[in-house]
Amino acid sequence: MKVQNTLTTGTSRRVFTAGAISVVAALALSACGGAAATGPATATATAKPDLKSGGAGTITMWVDAERSPALKDITAKFKADTGIEVKLVVKDFAAVRDDFITQVPTGKGPDLIVGPHDWVGKFVQNGVIAPVELGDKKDAFQESSVKAMTYNGSVYGVPYAVENIGLLRNTAILPDAAKTMDEVIANGKKAVADGKAKFPFLVGMDPKQGDPYHLYPLQASMGSQVFGKAADGGYDPKQLLIGDAAGVEFAKKLAAWGDKGEKIINSNITGDIAKEKFLAGESPYYLTGPWNVPDVQKKGIKFAVDELPTAGDQPAQPFIGVNGFFISAKSANALATNEFVTNYLTSEDAQDSMYKAGGRPPALKASFEKAASDPVVAAFGKIGATGVPMPAIPEMSAVWADWGATELALIKGQGDPAADWTKMAASIKAKIKG
Repeated sequence: MKVQNTLTTGTSRRVFTAGAISVVAALALSACGGAAATGPATATATAKPDLKSGGAGTITMWVDAERSPALKDITAKFKADTGIEVKLVVKDFAAVRDDFITQVPTGKGPDLIVGPHDWVGKFVQNGVIAPVELGDKKDAFQESSVKAMTYNGSVYGVPYAVENIGLLRNTAILPDAAKTMDEVIANGKKAVADGKAKFPFLVGMDPKQGDPYHLYPLQASMGSQVFGKAADGGYDPKQLLIGDAAGVEFAKKLAAWGDKGEKIINSNITGDIAKEKFLAGESPYYLTGPWNVPDVQKKGIKFAVDELPTAGDQPAQPFIGVNGFFISAKSANALATNEFVTNYLTSEDAQDSMYKAGGRPPALKASFEKAASDPVVAAFGKIGATGVPMPAIPEMSAVWADWGATELALIKGQGDPAADWTKMAASIKAKIKG
């Protein structure tokens, strides 16, 4: 399995993803109807729309270097069918989101951009992307992937991949899976006591911001969520739930698992160190995503992808991240761009190609079924099926810093869990209110 890492707003998803998105008018997918033939025998022919008449004869897409090669075949097919070239412009993925927001209003931006769903809120807030009309094709995609691309009731992107974390287990150290975090801790400690490992459990911590992304399934299992849901099923920024009683109990767990407690989560172990130690066979467990699997395979480590352990009485739901294609609200040829996005990038050929290039489980059901012949893909897909989309509302950007810093302090054994968690929630609420 080959997986490339996805960077989001200034932060690697291997640490945690900084979620980021005036609603623009919908660009409906246009179609040209057929004309009836004259004479006694009437026949109906369907004429292809003249896409060149819709504007520019070239569509520009911003894409990162890793995904550009996977799009060459489908862009070539589109040009052969329509005569319109899709120009792939390779951009620095760390800066592309902000560049897109800046350039689209000036008319200098691209027609399309590739990126993660947690950009949607920021994009919509800035009026730089247009809704996508998937029609009947919506049912061909994983339901969670379409939900992730939905904002205020409208779908704003065509998904192509879904990613989430799981628990890697070194089967040479521990042959059997655990279901609860208590079992994971006990098994890990025993492995250390028996001399089979040096660390009972590994998860990387950013030195300044911890890692709320990777720890969220444990928090969710204890009944603590970030935002509540609106009537349409989307996240409601007015319902900040993170500071509730369940959140406080999770805060207490972090302190108990941390540096001055059971030393299960180590504040000094960064993402790179966690990976290095697991590759060295020094721990039975590694909480991570599919992006680190290729290196584990290259190292020859025998491993399994376990379902996420529960820390409470509810499922350990991970955040899921969905990658996809977004249409500029200022596209120079909206007609052709919509045709390419909705009828070409939704195809099995395109989705298969994106999977082969990056290894992320496909969002298109038919493509996922083929990819799931790989047990690693199947395992991560099963875990992701229980997950929840990472909040893409703009207010999420006010959450990450306080959330991460508070978690890290608790893991270090600093402060009081109940007081600090409550203070964190109050700070986030104040930032959201502005």
